[in-house]
Amino acid sequence: MKRAKFSAVLVTTILCFVFWLLITGQITALIAGKPSIQVLAAGCIVSILVAVFTARFFIHESAWYLLRPDRFFTLLLYCIVIFPIELIKANCDVAFRAFSPKLPVNPGIVKIPTEMKSEYGKSMLANSITLTPGTITMDVAEQDGKTNLYIHWINVTSTDPEKAGDAIKGTLEKWVGRIWP
Repeated sequence: MKRAKFSAVLVTTILCFVFWLLITGQITALIAGKPSIQVLAAGCIVSILVAVFTARFFIHESAWYLLRPDRFFTLLLYCIVIFPIELIKANCDVAFRAFSPKLPVNPGIVKIPTEMKSEYGKSMLANSITLTPGTITMDVAEQDGKTNLYIHWINVTSTDPEKAGDAIKGTLEKWVGRIWP
């Protein structure tokens, strides 16, 4: 079994610990200057254990890649602004379809191409599409050197791969491409 490099374990530990701080609410306690030492210690231990056993599965390239300022701030912008805007638009569309019987619902599966080369980029794009209501990424397939996503779409307006891709991916692919070229 392949061992993970120390840098991969360290970066995974840092990311897990930050996530731990966020989900336990300790980030606000740290800012206020009143953190729980027991919760911080437990988070540190759990983060190290998780990193030791999983870093080799998560980090296949440069361990410090996402911690570079340009990538990190683009990721933050994507997570805080770009993706929530797309999420709100998709939620409104599905809500209008649910409450208005006159709006069409034409479900189907479409094949859309993607220019993403990185496995991380393909995964992030596929998951972003799945997280927006009205679409589910069913498969990511390599065919003839090109990557295609098979998407179940609530309202198929076009079966042309390019037009369907533009409608489904919106700006997501462009922004994910900035994080994972």
